[in-house]
Amino acid sequence: MAIKVKTSGKVLMILIVLGAIFAGKIFWWDKRPQEAKASTEIGRVSLPDAPEASLAGGNAMMLPLPSEEESVNGGTRIVWKIMAWNSQFPLMYANGGALTTKGSLLDKAKLQVNVVRQDDCFKSIADIVKFAQDYKNNPETPAVFASFMGDGMPAFFAGLVKELEPLGPEYQPIAFYAMGKSYGEDQLMGPSEWKTNPQSAIGKTVACVLRDGDMNILLKWAGDNNLRVNPDETTYDKDAINIVAANDFLEAGNKYITGYKESRKVIKDGKKTSEDITVGVDAVATWTPGDVNIAKQKGGLITIANTKQYASQMPNITITIKKFAYDHRTDIENLIMALGQAGDQVRSFNEAKAFAAKISKNVYNEQDADYWLKYYNGVTEKDAQGLNVSLGGSMAFNLQDAANTFGLGKDGLDRYKIVYNTFGDILSKMYPEYMATYPQYSQVIDKSFLQSVIVNHPELMEGKALQVSYSNQITSEVSSKSYQIQFETGSAIIKPDSYKLLDEILQSSVVAEGLKVGVYGHTDNTGSADVNQKLSEDRANSVKSYLVSKGLVAERVESKGFGPAKPIGNNGTAAGRAQNRRVQIVLGE
Repeated sequence: MAIKVKTSGKVLMILIVLGAIFAGKIFWWDKRPQEAKASTEIGRVSLPDAPEASLAGGNAMMLPLPSEEESVNGGTRIVWKIMAWNSQFPLMYANGGALTTKGSLLDKAKLQVNVVRQDDCFKSIADIVKFAQDYKNNPETPAVFASFMGDGMPAFFAGLVKELEPLGPEYQPIAFYAMGKSYGEDQLMGPSEWKTNPQSAIGKTVACVLRDGDMNILLKWAGDNNLRVNPDETTYDKDAINIVAANDFLEAGNKYITGYKESRKVIKDGKKTSEDITVGVDAVATWTPGDVNIAKQKGGLITIANTKQYASQMPNITITIKKFAYDHRTDIENLIMALGQAGDQVRSFNEAKAFAAKISKNVYNEQDADYWLKYYNGVTEKDAQGLNVSLGGSMAFNLQDAANTFGLGKDGLDRYKIVYNTFGDILSKMYPEYMATYPQYSQVIDKSFLQSVIVNHPELMEGKALQVSYSNQITSEVSSKSYQIQFETGSAIIKPDSYKLLDEILQSSVVAEGLKVGVYGHTDNTGSADVNQKLSEDRANSVKSYLVSKGLVAERVESKGFGPAKPIGNNGTAAGRAQNRRVQIVLGE
């Protein structure tokens, strides 16, 4: 749930909130509660698509690559603060360099963009706040943009909105576009038995940056498997997954590699005791190159869940100040058009993708172009113990993808709204003392610029959106959870009281758009086995129909009925029979 940060580490999201909300810049750990907190059952969290060329046939025209000569178009000046993240390939391609170059798409859009690597979220916040203050006094001030992880934006906005309140509503931050997303590189890596038996993670530890985007992957996977997470990184709960705090994503991996151990107090019956226990690191939530370091230096961990599966979780969201955006509406729309075209070029032509990798190397001043290209594409390699591991993976967006992200596509499904609210709610639930509320989606997400481009430039929507090819049936489960959906007695008609639960399943499925959805009906053993078998099938189909009516693709949803064949409770008791009457939701591959 945090901001995308690279070598200096993904900065703690909660620090962003507190840096803006609390005076005196008091760090969260100075004020954290000392009493044991109950381990949290997260509930389902959720996320699409296979990489492929977006331009085909008559549309498949490669644009000339820009020159290396700096542009002098005299256009609107923008300083764009970014983390070193491959989802920004469209910006790299569109700008032609760290500074806009002649012949680039942004040069043609009459923009002068200076792309600056900034791994420190506090500095990005300070820069945006200072820009708002300066712009209010001098409209000629160069704009400041910043791009961050989408699932971290509720906390980011909570802090920034508060900080900018004195300037008035016109100077509030808004998000207006998504140029790409993490598509595999952020992942939860754990022992192979966690893949086959998620319950084996109970009582184990995961190293990660607290309240960070990679921790979100852990929280989603745990919630989808009905596992609790201990929110207090200073205690140990044998009935929950426990977190080992790391300062950055590289340290999270290094704690596993080096065999790090620490002592902490044991929780019993929800109370912190005086008993001590020593814990190590069993798993890691990290991202490239943290995953690469683990694989090459120690090995033994495989991908349990990642952002190729939770494929809507981490879009790259760009923000600026509302007043500037509205004063420069034409510039913002031209920028969106350029980034959309750049996404099509990067997706469709290897030369364009390699060019974006070269510019990434120059902007980030780290590694070489081959490195950024390799981990943009993502790879599967053998680790130090001979296990196959997936490493890296990002994806550029074209205009169709951006439209689909914000609910402006053909299915009308606002994927980012679901992501934003899902992870905002999780943080508020787990850490209400730090962020009890966060800004409403409609307050900080402004679709008007993208919507105008879509309406006025339909020719730019010809590039094909990212799509997932789903198999006929699930053969590998990522998560499984049972729901007590209420039906009319002896029928498959869903009671209205269960619609909220079905919407939670829908949201979980949307966030995990890279996975197939299994809907499996079960009954108790009362009555005829044949009747129960048909009833379980009909009820599973009813749930599938509801999900499809709300926007899920029909071929993505697999429905089956098992009648009384797979009980999880004792059919000899009323409570056990109630347990057995259930709908099981599986996310799998």
